[in-house]
Amino acid sequence: MGLLEKYEIIVTQYPFLSGFIKFAVLAVAGEVLAYRIKTRNWPGRAFGILPKSIVWGLLGILIVFAFNIFSKGVPQIYDSLLPFTGHPPADRILNAFYISLFMNIFFAPVMMLLHRIMDIRIEANQGKLSSLVSGSPSTVELLKSVSWERMWGFVFKKTIPLFWIPAHTLTFLLPPTWQILFAAVLSIALGIILAFANTKS
Repeated sequence: MGLLEKYEIIVTQYPFLSGFIKFAVLAVAGEVLAYRIKTRNWPGRAFGILPKSIVWGLLGILIVFAFNIFSKGVPQIYDSLLPFTGHPPADRILNAFYISLFMNIFFAPVMMLLHRIMDIRIEANQGKLSSLVSGSPSTVELLKSVSWERMWGFVFKKTIPLFWIPAHTLTFLLPPTWQILFAAVLSIALGIILAFANTKS
């Protein structure tokens, strides 16, 4: 049995555990690389690699749920609401696009906000592992700390339509066993792109 076959068996049998590991490793690697690009230094202890890894791992589990819910649920409304061409290759692309569109409209903003709130909490507690269960800052304080101008004006209005919807359209064209891995890799790509953009600006 080859490595690829073993990978597909593990992903199929343990989707949530593998989703946790993929995002805990790859998404945090993207944040570390982005930090390195922006500051030209490697992150220190206050960066909170361990709590960030746990947060990303838990988000990875939510993403596995979302991928399954939307990839199975969105096709249920095709017949009555969504147009198709009658040509299988084009319909396959439309299928992936519709799944990506609905997922990024209904799920992505909530996940992005949750991630930002946890990032603020980790920063406020100097990257300590206890920041994940700390009551400080409170949820109300965390929500007030979010830069809503950037969250709405950039994260929601720009990255979702210009990056995530097209990128996840490609994701849903892949076999299911590779979709979560590709999604985790995309988080690295976006982090590096934004880091270079911030450096140039």
